Amino acid sequence: MQDHACVPLMDYQEFPPEEMLARAQAFYASCCRRHTIRSFSDRPVSQALIETCIRSAGTAPSGANHQPWHFVAIQDPSVKQQIRQQAEALERSFYEGRAGEEWLGALKPLGTDAQKPYLEHAPWLIAVFSQKRGGIHAQDNQQNYYVHESVGLATGFLIQALHQAGLVTLTHTPKPMSFLTEICQRNPDNERPYMLLIAGYPAEDATVPEHALVKKDLREIATFL
Repeated sequence: MQDHACVPLMDYQEFPPEEMLARAQAFYASCCRRHTIRSFSDRPVSQALIETCIRSAGTAPSGANHQPWHFVAIQDPSVKQQIRQQAEALERSFYEGRAGEEWLGALKPLGTDAQKPYLEHAPWLIAVFSQKRGGIHAQDNQQNYYVHESVGLATGFLIQALHQAGLVTLTHTPKPMSFLTEICQRNPDNERPYMLLIAGYPAEDATVPEHALVKKDLREIATFL
């Protein structure tokens, strides 16, 4: 006997097995066309599109349904400039020795360096924050659960939503990211920067490193018992 309020599952859609496989294959093909891009066009992207993609991210599963995330979508040039300045300062120390030789060696095939012009050039930056406390309502102040896992799922939803909409993205995680808390005017006692997502159209000369196209085979990433 259920001891919690429920509503009937009314919006589930079932498909014939053949269509299920076709839809899964089509989605996989779409995922294969998703690439991390470091050369962005400055073509504008409507706020309505970004809002809709963030709404999709907000549907992700989370611990106790507390939805322990907050997204700060940034298009203001002056704010983007501040973020670039702070991020590049951290990246210079990273590439000048803080990273270590093994890490730098792993990044070399991707061609990354301390210069991050896309932080100003791309039309949108989306700073993702995790929340230690909250709840199902914005004014709640309860402990959140499985925060890292929940925010990771929501970020994945957001990346796919942007991709399905026709935009390209780049995940950026400068360390430490605490400067984002101040720039985005978030509460440092409750929120922690999780990731910075760059979104927009690819530049006409955008490229994809060959290294990034190497994906493990199904047999290497899955076991069926």
